Amino acid sequence: MGYNAIFKSNVKIEAESAEVFIPEKSSLEEVAFLLKHSKIIDNERTFLWVAELKKFRMPSKGGRYIIQSGWSNNDIINTLRVGSEVPVNITFNNIRTQTELSARLAQQLDLDSADIMAVFKDYDFIHAMGFDFETIIAIFIPNTYEVYWTIDAKDLFRRMKREYDAFWNETRLAKAKEIGFTPVEIITLASIIEEETLKAFEKPIIAGVYINRLKRGIPLQACPTLKFALNDFTIKRVLYEHMEVDSPYNTYKNKGLPPGPVRVPDTNSINAVLNYEKHNYLYFSAKEDFSGTHYFSKTLKQHNAYAKRYHEALNKNKIYK
Repeated sequence: MGYNAIFKSNVKIEAESAEVFIPEKSSLEEVAFLLKHSKIIDNERTFLWVAELKKFRMPSKGGRYIIQSGWSNNDIINTLRVGSEVPVNITFNNIRTQTELSARLAQQLDLDSADIMAVFKDYDFIHAMGFDFETIIAIFIPNTYEVYWTIDAKDLFRRMKREYDAFWNETRLAKAKEIGFTPVEIITLASIIEEETLKAFEKPIIAGVYINRLKRGIPLQACPTLKFALNDFTIKRVLYEHMEVDSPYNTYKNKGLPPGPVRVPDTNSINAVLNYEKHNYLYFSAKEDFSGTHYFSKTLKQHNAYAKRYHEALNKNKIYK
């Protein structure tokens, strides 16, 4: 073999570069197999020979690596030896439960969803961060985050806690204090509002409705909390039987906010609560045209009239559950 095996290009890709994800604790043979079958290197045998020559048996660490077109075996091995892994961008949105979030993160990282769920259930760990099982999901604020693909599950939570602390800057904390809520309570209310409407302009109005009810000691009677309590998000029509569920998340039976968020709300929903619209509405009902918008009412009589329209529309469209 000799000089060519060491210094001649063994990367024959059409693009300028290619990415490869190397799991932690991979053997050199597994890495060679991965590079070959990912069509990044041409010759697996010369790669292994050069690695042996350079006394390199295992990558320093797993991770996402960028291999440049035209690289030699020597270039690849030097990159792996120093562990020059490149971060990945992770995103998560439209998440309701810890299980969904764990699965979404596991799809983007070298983690099993069970590893992430185990941290959610690690009481001592999450308690040390100031949260409990019901509230720990609040640290996951939807955005794009740059992390290493091989990040440890607990390190991921620590990272999200730092992002959470950065999000709750002095301005937002001051607004939360003015309303009389903690950041977790703001996120919890935002999670309900995000389930109630997709219309951005309505979110501050609905936030105002719920804050009015909370301040007056009126149960929220929020349908999204029942769906969360029942773990059934397919419900299109909340029935009296749903309102009887025995759960701290049942805001028809229990006053105040539920124990924690009923989804992972986006920043728009959080900001809608922090900048809620001040008004005298105590009720809202979906419009009968199924536009996703709502009628807002100051009295129960007016609310019942609007609700009747909506229920009649549900019946007309044969939506019974």
